Amino acid sequence: MVEHAPKEEILHIIKHVETDPAVSQRILSNRLNISLGKTNYLLKELIKKGFIKAHDFSHHSGKLRKVHYLLTKEGAEEKLRLTYYFLKTREQEYNIMKQEWEQLMNNNRENYNERKSS
Repeated sequence: MVEHAPKEEILHIIKHVETDPAVSQRILSNRLNISLGKTNYLLKELIKKGFIKAHDFSHHSGKLRKVHYLLTKEGAEEKLRLTYYFLKTREQEYNIMKQEWEQLMNNNRENYNERKSS
């Protein structure tokens, strides 16, 4: 896992690269609502970790470089791991909120019954 990078941003980058290998860093930063510099940093870290490979496919000098990103086997495993992490986190949040809701409803019923019997 990339240190000091929010896991959610990493997961979104991996998903975007998987679905659109020719996505530019600028488009990616706009889609994720993060700075271009942060996008560049995160992609470099993902490449360094072996989760993504970058291939330059522009053969004309003087033209802007075009890059294709390829999700590696390790990247697909990281995507699964992060997806599982977020599902478990959301499930825990849901259970906490459900308990709070039930407690509020029980308190409201008790208050209503007390006022009704008075």
